[in-house]
Amino acid sequence: MECISVFDMLKIGIGPSSSHTLGPWRAAERWIGELKQQDVFDSIASVKVELFGSLSLTGKGHATDIAVIMGLLGSDPETVPTEQIHPTIEKIRAKKELDLAGIRKIPFDPELDIRFEKEFLPFHANGIRFLANLEDSKSISETYYSIGGGFVVKEGLPNSKENRETFKTFPYPIKTGEELLTYCNQKNKSISELVLENERALRSDKAIDHELIRIWDTMLECMYLGCHTQGTLPGGLNVRRRAFEMHQNLKGHLPYSNPQEWLQVIRKTRVKFRQILKWVSCFALSVNEVNASLGRVVTAPTNGSAGVIPAVLMYYMVIENHRASFKHIKRFLLVAGEIGSIFKKGATISAAMGGCQAEIGVSSAMAAGALTELLGGTPEQVLVAAEIAMEHHLGLTCDPIGGLVQVPCIERNSMGAIKAINAAELALETNPKDAKVPLDKVVNTMWETAKDMSSKYKETSEGGLAVGVFLSDC
Repeated sequence: MECISVFDMLKIGIGPSSSHTLGPWRAAERWIGELKQQDVFDSIASVKVELFGSLSLTGKGHATDIAVIMGLLGSDPETVPTEQIHPTIEKIRAKKELDLAGIRKIPFDPELDIRFEKEFLPFHANGIRFLANLEDSKSISETYYSIGGGFVVKEGLPNSKENRETFKTFPYPIKTGEELLTYCNQKNKSISELVLENERALRSDKAIDHELIRIWDTMLECMYLGCHTQGTLPGGLNVRRRAFEMHQNLKGHLPYSNPQEWLQVIRKTRVKFRQILKWVSCFALSVNEVNASLGRVVTAPTNGSAGVIPAVLMYYMVIENHRASFKHIKRFLLVAGEIGSIFKKGATISAAMGGCQAEIGVSSAMAAGALTELLGGTPEQVLVAAEIAMEHHLGLTCDPIGGLVQVPCIERNSMGAIKAINAAELALETNPKDAKVPLDKVVNTMWETAKDMSSKYKETSEGGLAVGVFLSDC
């Protein structure tokens, strides 16, 4: 059974899309590494890139071309200074030359050497082909697929070890919610405790904590940046950032100078019921406004749904439990990651395959389940919460206007976060024996719905709001 780590589901990367930005970026990095292994890297005279299917149809709006170039340069999406991305791209466009992997100069004109092909390749809607011309006039090519959440697989090897994120066996291999509950009951463990045991098969406790802290710090910094940035989003829709004004209207007057101090200030703010909804919405909007600006976020499980989990976790920390510490953050992220992996194994987390139900729906289910455990719910209630959240996202389409991850994507994160909190409260008042729909049934239903859904509602900008609202109207 494929072992999917929490850190596969929660990745640090650059926006606006995990499947259309982070995936192609990682695919380019991977291709360069394979060229070096094949001992042909030093013979490369030129390269071309072909984008297929959904990567082509919404590629410009999702910055797929930019991501490919950054990957070819050898830049790391986890560490590259985001303010350097646009100047770097403009320099390449002007000089028509790039430093392959940062060490080999080759001619490269993005307008000619990145081709957008509307054809869909058989394996997945997000296909990308890299072609290299060698100095001896030979040429080589490889095709990869960005399958959602930053996961990348190579054509012809979808089930090989080369495409697996992990190789070790978990002590508690889990594919379904039923298997998860069986292990929890047999071992008398909470979901977070069980998931932690699996993670220990891959890395030390110190490494686990280090990575989880890094993920949380990225989430917190992203929310902080989004709440303190004014203006409009790039891309042509002229979408005005709303998190800044919402935050200004909600926050108190206590001073702060960094994200950690900001968190403490929010905790001291007296929050009324309507303000709770506004705060959660503000947190979610802030993340996805940063995401839409090629900012650094955490895929949770995707970039397009990156705001749901941090918004719900912040809700717990500033509304439910002012004494919440890293141990609570850790439990939340462990549970969320496991629920996400169940959806990935049983269905999809790719909007190009399943519509937005596969992104916002899954993220809402992840957040609902994680919040339920922190609020004292049983493992059974955790899965009830995840099921409720997904049940009320079934059939949600992906129809971004202009191919941009802005409208309706940003607001959907706010809605997904509110639904997650509601689902958690409903689950806590539910006897799991009375629940009519188990999580595994809703996972299967989501996948069947995805297969039935027209391709024009799967991140292609060929249906729904994407054609119902003209750019000129914006």
